[in-house]
Amino acid sequence: MRENFSVAKIKYLFYTLTHPMDGFYEIRHRGRGSVPIAVISVILFSFVFSINKITASFIVNDTNPRTVDSLDNLSGVLLLYLLFCVGNWSITCLLNGEGRLKDIATVLGYSLVPITLSYVIATIVSQVIAQNEEGFYSIIITIGTLWTVLLALSGIMIVHNYSLAKTLLTLILTVVSMLIIVFVVMLLSDLVSQVYGFIYSIYTELLFRS
Repeated sequence: MRENFSVAKIKYLFYTLTHPMDGFYEIRHRGRGSVPIAVISVILFSFVFSINKITASFIVNDTNPRTVDSLDNLSGVLLLYLLFCVGNWSITCLLNGEGRLKDIATVLGYSLVPITLSYVIATIVSQVIAQNEEGFYSIIITIGTLWTVLLALSGIMIVHNYSLAKTLLTLILTVVSMLIIVFVVMLLSDLVSQVYGFIYSIYTELLFRS
């Protein structure tokens, strides 16, 4: 467990921000990444996003702080994270991808660092900007978002040893697989609920007859 949170692996998280090609290659082939650190990165993003919606200035934020549920945000972010990892892994297994499930999870978690930092900076900036300076806030968020997208794209491409075109195709198919997974889970959930209701009704009838 200590190895997953070593100083070297924490530093390597920030190394991938400026050296994505080398960084993600090392994660795939030399085990330089850490899934627990990646998951913590996802949790931090969810936390920072909720804080932004609660505390950002009214100049840039029209969300009612009372309607923000941090636990719902956390559940949603973690669910999307898990769905993407499983969906991408299932598709890339069919398309001869070299990346393992833990590589995908690590790459995606590490890629969220720029957008997390951008929300922290933007939240602070929102407290000091004037009415006509909302553009600075938007620019900070946009830079962090684009940086995260580029990191995730390059990370998926490198760990699977894909071309850019095949990576983009894989991402489209990943979204499709995510929708299929959600549909199957909902279908199974409904089936289990019906079976439970049927068994419970039989139990209740037998109970009354006895």
